[in-house]
Amino acid sequence: MSLLIVGLDNTIVNIAVPAIRSDLDASLAGVQWTIDAYSLVLASLLLMAGSTADRIGRRRTFQTGLAVFVIGSLLCGLAPSLGWLVAFRVLQAIGGSMLNPVAMSIITNVFTDRRERAQAIGVWAGVVGISMALGPVVGGLLVESVGWRTIFWLNVPIGVAAIILTALFVPESRAPRPRRVDLPGQVIVLALMASATYAIIETSIVAGVVAVVALAALLIVEPRRHEPLVDLKLFRSPPFAGATLIAVAAFSSLAGFLLLNTIYLQEVRGYTPLHAGLLTLPIAAITVILGPLSGRLVGARGPRPSLLFGGVGIGLSGLLLTRLDEHTPLAWLLAAYVVFGIGFAMVNPPITVTAVSGLPTAQAGVAAAFASTSRQFGAALGVAVLGAVVAAGLHGAPLADGFVSASHAAWWIVAGCGVAVLCIGTLTTGRRVLERQPEAELVDA
Repeated sequence: MSLLIVGLDNTIVNIAVPAIRSDLDASLAGVQWTIDAYSLVLASLLLMAGSTADRIGRRRTFQTGLAVFVIGSLLCGLAPSLGWLVAFRVLQAIGGSMLNPVAMSIITNVFTDRRERAQAIGVWAGVVGISMALGPVVGGLLVESVGWRTIFWLNVPIGVAAIILTALFVPESRAPRPRRVDLPGQVIVLALMASATYAIIETSIVAGVVAVVALAALLIVEPRRHEPLVDLKLFRSPPFAGATLIAVAAFSSLAGFLLLNTIYLQEVRGYTPLHAGLLTLPIAAITVILGPLSGRLVGARGPRPSLLFGGVGIGLSGLLLTRLDEHTPLAWLLAAYVVFGIGFAMVNPPITVTAVSGLPTAQAGVAAAFASTSRQFGAALGVAVLGAVVAAGLHGAPLADGFVSASHAAWWIVAGCGVAVLCIGTLTTGRRVLERQPEAELVDA
């Protein structure tokens, strides 16, 4: 249930972007913040939420996260202006950061038998595909029939039910030796991500300087911490560093892809929110089908084949959409969507496996958590960069009139993300690279 509402929130909001922009009289940059405020805060707090749950109790942290997420969702639906909506999205993200990583810890501790644990994780992960499939369709239906505010209220009954069921069925657990909370590292990471994103969206030189200073502080402070939030030594492992970059590139392309297509289908082509959601359904359907197959391929052949297929799919889809115009045939659009779905479905499963390859088993949890953080930061970066490129290409023209020509550069960036996945996957997942890693272990997906 926690994964369902968080997954729905990631996809359902994109469908509502034109309606929110119209109702709240917001600019493109303003609407970008409704997505990025959530992704940034979620990304920056994931690591700390896991260690906090280990210390004070996983069930307690999980229920707190659900309660905060539900309250944030309720308030998002009541937001009187864009500023308040962004603020309530931040509250949502604070709650959301306590859900998925803590849920995985609960599953790991409740299911001690390896086979049962694998089955439980399979069910848990399968909800990702369900939420991706339901998000655009349910979001389109709600926006079209009742209004965009109801997409947030949908989380409330599901969240309340999850709180009650957690109290009834989930045992409390704690780590015997929890990691210390690295407050300086947490502040620096949040400042770095927020300032870098703000600099891109708002073209702010001051924010760019802050981002550089925060990065320098991260490089100076974290190596001196006994238990750092970001262990920079992990980046000595090429597979881990490669997985981090691949996660950023893949999820940048996904988030940017969803945002640009929503604007194109509704504001340029004039489709209803429901029609737009149905047109992007192939992406989710292919992810549901190919995601598990990619996982099996990783188990049989390692992460490299999946990453190579994924990079080709994302890159080819971006190339197809560089020819987009106001009258592009639906067959061409659907072909691009299918190719992108294939690419993304193949890339996502091997990211975590690649991250932990070449690291001792004791560090597998930290590596997996960092991979999740990289996914969320990549999503925020994709919305920021592609949105900024489109905004710059409009040259003051109305969004509906100038979007098509302005979006071509953005689609080239999506293609570049696919090339990045292809190249980085090739360089960091070869047998020779893994053999050179100390204590190299390939952790089972």
